[in-house]
Amino acid sequence: MQSNNGNTADATSQVVSANSRRKTKIVCTIGPSTNTREMIWKLAEAGMNVARMNMSHGDHQSHQKVIDLVKEYNAKNTEGNVLAIMLDTKGPEVRSGDVPEPIMLKEGQEFNFTIKRGVSTKDTVSVNYDDFINDVEDGDILLVDGGMMSLAVKSKTDDTVKCEVVDGGELKSRRHLNVRGKSATLPSITEKDWEDIKFGVENGVDFYAVSFVKDAKVIHELKDYLKSANADIHVIPKIESADSIPNLQSIIAASDGAMVARGDLGAELPIEEVPLLQEEIVRTCRSMQKPVIVATNMLESMIDHPTPTRAEVSDIAIAVREGSDAIMLSGETAHGKFPLKAVKVMHSVAQRTESSLYNPATSPSLVTRPQALLNEDFSQSQLSKMFGSHATMMANTLCTPIIVFTRTGSMAVLLSHYRPSSTIFAFTNEERVKQRLALYQGVVPIHMKFSDDAEETFSRAVSSLLSAQYVEEGDYVTLVQSGVKSIWREESTHHIQVRKVQG
Repeated sequence: MQSNNGNTADATSQVVSANSRRKTKIVCTIGPSTNTREMIWKLAEAGMNVARMNMSHGDHQSHQKVIDLVKEYNAKNTEGNVLAIMLDTKGPEVRSGDVPEPIMLKEGQEFNFTIKRGVSTKDTVSVNYDDFINDVEDGDILLVDGGMMSLAVKSKTDDTVKCEVVDGGELKSRRHLNVRGKSATLPSITEKDWEDIKFGVENGVDFYAVSFVKDAKVIHELKDYLKSANADIHVIPKIESADSIPNLQSIIAASDGAMVARGDLGAELPIEEVPLLQEEIVRTCRSMQKPVIVATNMLESMIDHPTPTRAEVSDIAIAVREGSDAIMLSGETAHGKFPLKAVKVMHSVAQRTESSLYNPATSPSLVTRPQALLNEDFSQSQLSKMFGSHATMMANTLCTPIIVFTRTGSMAVLLSHYRPSSTIFAFTNEERVKQRLALYQGVVPIHMKFSDDAEETFSRAVSSLLSAQYVEEGDYVTLVQSGVKSIWREESTHHIQVRKVQG
């Protein structure tokens, strides 16, 4: 380890500035309320890190417009916020058919669902899924739109499921149907999804969020396709079906992260299980050093109201405290009345919560990690883990931001996993790596060409941070040279340096 001479007190004075940036990332769904150039720019300024396209809505033409606008924003903000692009597949949804006008369902009323197409009467509507008859049994509870209405299955014929309304309401066209405790036997990736995935490959999106993943098989299938298409796109399964929970470990192991999609998860499983499952999914992703997104209903009331409920504020804080890499807005930014206010609320709550989590002198999560390395074969990757741990501890103690240079993103990801108290500035010469790192907690990715001269590259990196006002002259930074692939160093050497920023 090398250290430049300087006053430790000067470094300690950086506490506020080093920790002032929000670390938890924000995913915004783009829709009619936000699909213009002006709104995407404003969302980015308010705190958006990932632009999500929900393929359940819109068409390729409308999504192409969003992709082009996000790419334009990135091209014009080379030293500022980086926006990643996420394509979220529709998946195998079971929906009721079209009705000419809403049908009012009352408690105790008999009501039927049929696999016959085009049926819409006061007591019977169609469903879009022929195996619906085989997927339900007498006594099952059908949930409409995640539980806004519910019906008990009483009997069935060859083409009709006969129910009794338990919780009534207004049934509109194409409502989402779940069977509590069960997943539909539809394939996880439908024909429409494959068309959307190909659209994503053509446009070089950064992430796929894959709906209703039940096991790791579908992840391997998609990754094999992406490999054959020479597409560098990461796969994020949405954990939202009852069948996915027993396979959680293998699904996440096969994937590049996970999304806690609480809407359908709470429809297919008892709602009281959702907070426990959220915690388990976040913990599992953290243990595998993979990013995790908590989604659904985070600021639902702000679709129609300018301020959130206090419970929603607590929900954001809990997701941040659990260690989520990102938190997501859906209808709030897609079609809500107050999309910018929703992002600003999410930003401020996450930032305030983070400020209560970090003690710059200690990090309990690091205490046992170096010891854990002793139980594994000593290898290049284990050496990287050890240096990531020590670099984090040093940065926490001195309250300095971390600068890391990476071609693959691996060391930036590892540092994010250790959750340092200050920002990780990850310089990479790979555009795809820069985009991908936008999802990771605490990482500010910056694209920069590397030269053969290490000192010259360091100097340019610091100059870019100064010009972007990320650091000030006289600040201290922790500089990490490590990782699976070496840059400007012998294969067997790793460096952690503390340097004073010179203007």
